[in-house]
Amino acid sequence: MQIAIIAITRNGARLGAQLQGGLPKSRLFVIEKHAQGEAHPFSGGLQPLLDRLWPDYGGFVFIMATGIVVRTIAPLLTSKDRDPAVVVLDDAGQFAVSLLSGHIGGANALAKNCAELTGAIPVITTATDVNQLPSFDMLAQEHGWLIEDLSRVKLLNALLLEGEEIAVLDHGSAVKRYCAGKGKLTYFEELSEVLASGAQGQVIVTNRIIPPQLDFERMLVLRPVNLCLGIGCNRGASAEEIESVVRENLERLELSFRSVRCLTSAQAKGDEAGLLQFAESSGLPLLLYDNEQLNGVDTPSPASEHALAAIGARGVAEPAALLASGGGRLLLHKVKSGNVTLAIAQSVG
Repeated sequence: MQIAIIAITRNGARLGAQLQGGLPKSRLFVIEKHAQGEAHPFSGGLQPLLDRLWPDYGGFVFIMATGIVVRTIAPLLTSKDRDPAVVVLDDAGQFAVSLLSGHIGGANALAKNCAELTGAIPVITTATDVNQLPSFDMLAQEHGWLIEDLSRVKLLNALLLEGEEIAVLDHGSAVKRYCAGKGKLTYFEELSEVLASGAQGQVIVTNRIIPPQLDFERMLVLRPVNLCLGIGCNRGASAEEIESVVRENLERLELSFRSVRCLTSAQAKGDEAGLLQFAESSGLPLLLYDNEQLNGVDTPSPASEHALAAIGARGVAEPAALLASGGGRLLLHKVKSGNVTLAIAQSVG
């Protein structure tokens, strides 16, 4: 992540330069009269500088009093899953305090990095860390999973701290590996078993939709982003038609749209307006493969005469989905609806 290091004293500027040398993708901002070397000088106060930098950086290291930082960042805070990591070092470099977004934002790790670079003592106050326990938000961050309802992380982490039983459904066993025997966790193979367990909380790792009637207050749903949508379409297919086919089939298979990692198609469809519009509106990357790549994939469906005639590929939806999944498996063999052909593959891991 991009890191802004901000100092307002001469000694802070020295510490900032030391940090900049060891923190990749970092930039040092120093009050004008103390700026030297690669430091970016600023004047006019800390608040205007931070108002300008806040949207563009994933982490901030302030070398100044904690009180100054608290007052300055307060108007800019939005939510736990969107606020950047904030670390504060004192002017003498004695302590590196993880102040904000310790887990999801990465401030705990950033504070430890700063401490290693300067010889400071890292100050970490998140409860799971000080009790040497895992945390479910860090688990999700490490694996690139989405958290369905962020407000439930605090509740499930509290149950973990209190030694309450938590039932877990995770066919990939990532939770078991991450927690490594810590906490009172019981693992199950089916959702019905989790619900019947009597555990105080539940952690469900799935790309499937949880029916509303089964989604309880103490259930934390972690979503792997591992679905690759292979899309073939006739010339002129609209974004609305493509989205309709995608959502209809995901719903039929009880798969969550939030677990979709990417859209993928043939290189020949790189200028297809409807496909480009759907990718933009959904915020998903669109991966394109040439005919040689597509034709090199073994697929369960026979070659498409239409695709061969139109673009020279034996197929689009299935091979594109499989290529994007990195050797995963098809959850949906190609289906054609109107102007759209769709296949869904689940990536490995």
